[in-house]
Amino acid sequence: MTDAPRLFEQVCDHARETAVLGSIEALCEWDERTYMPAAAGSYRADQITLLAGMLHDRHTDPQLGEWLEQLVGSELTADPHSDTATTIREMRREFEKRAKLPKRLVEELARAAVLGQQSWQAARAADDFAAFAPQLEQIVRLKREEAQTLAMGDCLYDGLLDDFEPHEKTVDVTRVLGELRDDLALLVAEIAASGRAPNRDILARDYPIDDQRRLGRQAAAAIGFDFGRGRLDDTTHPFCTGLGPDDCRLTTRYRTDDMADSLFSTLHEAGHGIYDQGLRSEWYGLPPGSAVSLGIHESQSRMWENFVGRSRAFWQHFFPQAQEIFPAQLGDVTLDEFYWAVNDVRPTLIRTESDEATYNLHIIVRFELEQALLEGDLQVSELPAAWNEKYQTLLGITPPNDTLGVLQDIHWSGGAIGYFPTYSLGNLYAAQLFAAADRALGGLDEMFARGEFLPLKTWLNENIHASGQCRSAAELAEHLTGEPLSHRHLIKHLRAKLGPLYGVAAG
Repeated sequence: MTDAPRLFEQVCDHARETAVLGSIEALCEWDERTYMPAAAGSYRADQITLLAGMLHDRHTDPQLGEWLEQLVGSELTADPHSDTATTIREMRREFEKRAKLPKRLVEELARAAVLGQQSWQAARAADDFAAFAPQLEQIVRLKREEAQTLAMGDCLYDGLLDDFEPHEKTVDVTRVLGELRDDLALLVAEIAASGRAPNRDILARDYPIDDQRRLGRQAAAAIGFDFGRGRLDDTTHPFCTGLGPDDCRLTTRYRTDDMADSLFSTLHEAGHGIYDQGLRSEWYGLPPGSAVSLGIHESQSRMWENFVGRSRAFWQHFFPQAQEIFPAQLGDVTLDEFYWAVNDVRPTLIRTESDEATYNLHIIVRFELEQALLEGDLQVSELPAAWNEKYQTLLGITPPNDTLGVLQDIHWSGGAIGYFPTYSLGNLYAAQLFAAADRALGGLDEMFARGEFLPLKTWLNENIHASGQCRSAAELAEHLTGEPLSHRHLIKHLRAKLGPLYGVAAG
């Protein structure tokens, strides 16, 4: 008879040791994107390649596979949402998926990702897509091989999407994004026809970077990010990474002529950090202590950035603090003027600087292009022209150069093909989950206006973060909201906020 509890502890010990090794790899990657000297790039690629191979060996250890096989159907799996059943189910699923991939391919992908990000950063600074193209061609080739090897779902893209959004299918994402695109196009057209616009110049005054750091840190702390268990640093492309249960690293960037860029990037990354800090530390490295999907992770960052940070209630509380830090820049600005400025709607070239209404159109461009690259319907050399054409079609603007166009995002350079749709899924989940939290807590706007953000954080900790992977993303959303994922909640939110500002229908 199988001693299920003993085997389960062996599985957990193996996973925790693997998580320690994974955190070392994550630390190398964080350092590469923050403080590593440029000349160290080649050796860093060697380091991460070695670690990736070691991690692959652990994830596909035949002994681990045997233990998991013996645990399937044991008494530990009786309740499918329990911590034990979740650990066995999700680790076995991950084992079977990784076991399909040869170690050679895993190591080649790891090396290509490091060198690709370094090449992208140089090409972006020089506005030289041609210099980056060979590296991107290699990455696309390797990701295509990975997708073909995994052979998940009905199309190549399914296997890569599953890396970021487990159990999701390309056909379902395509459908929901198509529904969203149609309603967004109508809303954006109505706003453009309104002839109204805020004075966004107030955000482009000279804002000293040290003062921006102070404001961003205050905002992140106010919504619940624990700086005793994390830190905030500078980078080219903002991100958040977890290096352990009590070591969460946020990054942001600063421009003296755009204080909104750094502030909302900081709130966004703090939202990711609050999720990581809300995971159950005793299950770190195991499914019950891991984020359920990047779509749900993104829902947390977008919720704090947009549903909280761009709300009028947030600024009723926070605007006096911003004026105190920036008296020369904001002393003559009213709350209503500032609120409208940070909710300005207009097509822009840069995804991370776009407004709530047009943001998902940026994602649709990338979602369609990376599928075409993977399938071989689009060549890397054709990518800049295809990018510009889609921007003209969906947003009515054409990038004047590749730095503001196809080179603006880091994702493809690191091999993250399949990642982009999780941003839009995150927006959809955020709207639906925020509405549920508002009902449960009895009026979030009133709380925000009083500077009370912790009730929302606690609700998210208890209902989403602590759940880990005990439910899939779709199951979790339906469990908490009572209905499947729908774009209607996001459209309702946008119209309720933007309708009064632009004189368009609020519902």
